[in-house]
Amino acid sequence: QVQLVESGGGLVQSGGSLRLSCAASGRTISNYAMGWFRQAPGKEREFVAAINWSGGNTYYSDSVKGRFTISRDNAKNTLYLQMNSLKPEDTAVYYCAATPSRVSRIYTSDTSYAYWGQGTQVTVSS
Repeated sequence: QVQLVESGGGLVQSGGSLRLSCAASGRTISNYAMGWFRQAPGKEREFVAAINWSGGNTYYSDSVKGRFTISRDNAKNTLYLQMNSLKPEDTAVYYCAATPSRVSRIYTSDTSYAYWGQGTQVTVSS
């Protein structure tokens, strides 16, 4: 069992930055693929970014590529999402996700993830 807790959300003006953190407990995450998803009001949950075991491979949705950076610190059992140049359309609840994997790869589908955090609200004002 892995518990995930997101933090770092809040209200920021357009063009600003936030760093989200996802603290994992219960297991070390060294062999877990991890990712970030978000859900805006009235919309379905969408993929944001994913990262493999070591952090050597990452993948981003087109909407955030070049602005967001996903990273992980396995020694701290923590996943991060650095969000720069934020736009109002980035407003959403952001969720951290993790899943054990015997293969070091990335996953972009929410159905691939076994564990989810409770979400943290990010609001970007214009």
